[in-house]
Amino acid sequence: MNSAIQKLANYLTLEAERGFDNGAVVGGLDRMLDPWGEEARESGVPSKLTDIVVARLRDYPRLSAKSREETLRGLWNRLHAEYPELASSPGKSEGAGAEPVGQGRLQTEASPEVPQEQASLVDTDSAQAEGSVAGNGAERIEDRVDAKAPASSADKSAESPGATPPVEPASLDSLLTAVPGIGPKSAKTLKKLGLETLEDLLWHLPRRYDDYSQLKTINRLELGEEVTIIGTVEEISVRPVRGGKLKLVEATVSDGTGSIGVTWFNQTWIVNRLKPGKAVVLSGGIDQYLGKLTMNGPEWEPLERKQIHTNRIVPVYPLTAGVTAKWLRRVINSVVQSHAERVPDPLPPALVTEAGLMSFGTAFHQVHFPDSWDQLKRAQHRLAFNEMLFLQLGVMRQKRGWQELKTEPIRVKDEWVDSFLAGLPYRLTDAQGKALAEVRADLERPVAMNRLIEGDVGSGKTVIAAAAVGMAASAGMQSAVMAPTSILAEQHYETFLEFLPELSIRLLLGSTPAAEKKEIRESLARGETQLVIGTHALLEDPVSFKKLGLAVIDEQHRFGVAQRAALRSKGVNPNLIVMTATPIPRSLALTIYGDLDLTIVDEMPPGRLPVETRVFRPIERPRAHTFIRGQLEAGHQAFIIFPLVEGSDKVQAKAAVDEHDRLRQNAFPEYRLGLLHGRLKPEEKERVMNAFRQGEYDVLISTSVVEVGVNVPNATVILVEGADRFGLSQLHQFRGRVTRSNHQSYCLLIPTRDRESENERLMAMEETSDGFELADKDLKQRGPGDFFGTRQSGFLELRAARLTDLRMIEKARSQAARLFEEDPMLEAPQHQALATAVDRFWTNGKGEIS
Repeated sequence: MNSAIQKLANYLTLEAERGFDNGAVVGGLDRMLDPWGEEARESGVPSKLTDIVVARLRDYPRLSAKSREETLRGLWNRLHAEYPELASSPGKSEGAGAEPVGQGRLQTEASPEVPQEQASLVDTDSAQAEGSVAGNGAERIEDRVDAKAPASSADKSAESPGATPPVEPASLDSLLTAVPGIGPKSAKTLKKLGLETLEDLLWHLPRRYDDYSQLKTINRLELGEEVTIIGTVEEISVRPVRGGKLKLVEATVSDGTGSIGVTWFNQTWIVNRLKPGKAVVLSGGIDQYLGKLTMNGPEWEPLERKQIHTNRIVPVYPLTAGVTAKWLRRVINSVVQSHAERVPDPLPPALVTEAGLMSFGTAFHQVHFPDSWDQLKRAQHRLAFNEMLFLQLGVMRQKRGWQELKTEPIRVKDEWVDSFLAGLPYRLTDAQGKALAEVRADLERPVAMNRLIEGDVGSGKTVIAAAAVGMAASAGMQSAVMAPTSILAEQHYETFLEFLPELSIRLLLGSTPAAEKKEIRESLARGETQLVIGTHALLEDPVSFKKLGLAVIDEQHRFGVAQRAALRSKGVNPNLIVMTATPIPRSLALTIYGDLDLTIVDEMPPGRLPVETRVFRPIERPRAHTFIRGQLEAGHQAFIIFPLVEGSDKVQAKAAVDEHDRLRQNAFPEYRLGLLHGRLKPEEKERVMNAFRQGEYDVLISTSVVEVGVNVPNATVILVEGADRFGLSQLHQFRGRVTRSNHQSYCLLIPTRDRESENERLMAMEETSDGFELADKDLKQRGPGDFFGTRQSGFLELRAARLTDLRMIEKARSQAARLFEEDPMLEAPQHQALATAVDRFWTNGKGEIS
């Protein structure tokens, strides 16, 4: 069987089974004619038959359903006459034994049914139609038909007199296979992008836009600009290049003011689409060849069609292997046209008007296919405003829930506070004094405390938590302190023993022997242990308290919302303190942690020497190693951080495992080097880290696993390789590993390449040691991802909102506050859709809705 004929039979079969809806190919059957015609001629299909097929299907979209059925039946009979191995004709008019076309069926039992995905645009094997071939066996969704996205049902009805009545579009939660041209294989590929439903497609927002809206005449073109031209094809041909391995399509396009040469590599099918005399729209960059201006591989579309790839602001979407840009753009355009106006707006009309917002449906149209940059900006603002409003309403609801949690007040006399302060080896800073006063006031209220304490490494947050634990113990209540790692838990254990020597304090880790665990649990249940410090082991069901009055969580962004809630559930509305050494800009803290009262410890203890930071060029690496040797010779220790665990061909960055061996043999042969990375088992990580703390290693080679909290006072220098691959907040955390020393400490930064030495982030590290200033810069440069994973924060990942847009955040916060004051539970009829949207935004992210 001729492959082109079998392919055409597959198309016709699928079209009949779909009820002649012109949906067997995305954009319509006529869109596959040119590539199919070329394949048919090359594979030996008689030219007369090829011409008949092309001629009859060219006008197929404009036919009524009845005429389409008759056209396909006639073509099927013609194919069967030339190729008897196809099934016998199903038409009524020709051939005995023909089947009626029930539900458009074009096959007899002698011809097996072709599954939809086999016959669809996406999954046929004509990858060469536009010269695109899937590599390494990966499935590719071919961008082989430059088709107009299906118009809405109303548009089709208007365009096709006598057409069948418009069909109600699929619902937003329908699977992607409801979209014409997307079969199961294509849907599986799109799932890699997180796209499973029509609503997912609407929310698959462009990552950037190409501006092809600047329409110019050919005589005004300039080298290097991105433009759109409209012209007529004067001539077009194909010639082999590179010994015949490639084929180059060359065309001349003119517009009355001049002409320009246009080329495409390995897209020979274009010759059959762009015939001389055809009007065409071209968008792309202007190049030069042999002194003449040219366009190489531009986007193009016929002039008579509404443009989505050219002559406009063109969306550029995140892609994955097997999905081409033009194909995905057409599919999304199809869904936007048919469904954008069907997305229910959760905001009450009065709020939309008061806030001056674009309508919800228009926002989806304009964010995907904007008419102008101003319309795009308004659309992005609208979608972002919705998300930020949901976020604000959620945190306000959580805060209200906390304020309703009654608990037993904890009151201590001034004498207790004076005694505690007198026992410290240093005086509190003013910032620490303010934080202690806020915590004390919270504990004295009959409402559970819910406070976030944030401060730089070494600013003295732990002593505030220790004071709160002491106050709770003086009132007969127990406390729990949870840290993300065993090493940090052990450090806290040692620190709290120093601050509160009179308390009964126990350490509970995953590695704690079973017998000791049992004894600690029993002691907690009897109320004998006043403070337990541990890791996730504290969350285990057997752990119970006689009277838990305070829970302290360190490095709180390292724990999921569910884990924090689990610890809180160990008592009856216990007070909660969460701490982080990652400086978070106030705007971000108030947005994400709006349900928490915020305390900022922004003052370092007196006498603490700031870490000196220097950026070295890669060629200066020997100098950096010499400097480290000087610190080692003085009896100190060093960290050397790498961005990767092991080397990669795809990433040009140094790796810890490879460099550990090289440094041990070449740079530091007489010193003891340890190796720490994320692939080690937890117990092995702890062994290496403890050995370094105890001085068994002189240098610790590590990945970013040492980022938070590890206290090694004898370490005075940290070298960060590939420093340009880290954000400011993460670099600042690395620098914090050497702030505990009483000696002058140093942070050395080496970027991946020489030109990265001028990297703005690295220069900022040299200029300031203020974590909050760096956090503000990082937020502007990289967004909030470095501060915490948004998936850990209890709500859906933000798709449109940007936490750097402070003006929009304030606008959403003020509207949320007004709504919350008027209707805190969103129970009014006009707020029902909004309440549902807020619940979905938070509960899909496993948030704490009080």
